[in-house]
Amino acid sequence: MNWIPLTTEDQLVLIKEKSFSIPQVIFKHSTRCSTSSMVLNRLERAEAPATIDFYYLDLLAHRNISNKIAEDFQVYHESPQVLLIRNGECVYDESHMAITMDELASLSAA
Repeated sequence: MNWIPLTTEDQLVLIKEKSFSIPQVIFKHSTRCSTSSMVLNRLERAEAPATIDFYYLDLLAHRNISNKIAEDFQVYHESPQVLLIRNGECVYDESHMAITMDELASLSAA
């Protein structure tokens, strides 16, 4: 798994732009949450499609970016949470133990 650290709000503009070419995934992770750690571990053990860019957001270090994501993509903040961005919009978001690589792979190919 090659995570791209999401550390600035400016990256959200790039994510939107790139999503017109290939799907973009944002994983919002709380480093203090055991459920979030389990989901992160499960994602990292799974085979990630090469046709998706995966962004990792440390919620505790970058709460402002999480708030901007909720505003820009019109989703309710949860943790852990995954968003699939395609054509500049969030087409899928899921949280907690419902997050799976298989689901992301199948939706990104749609």
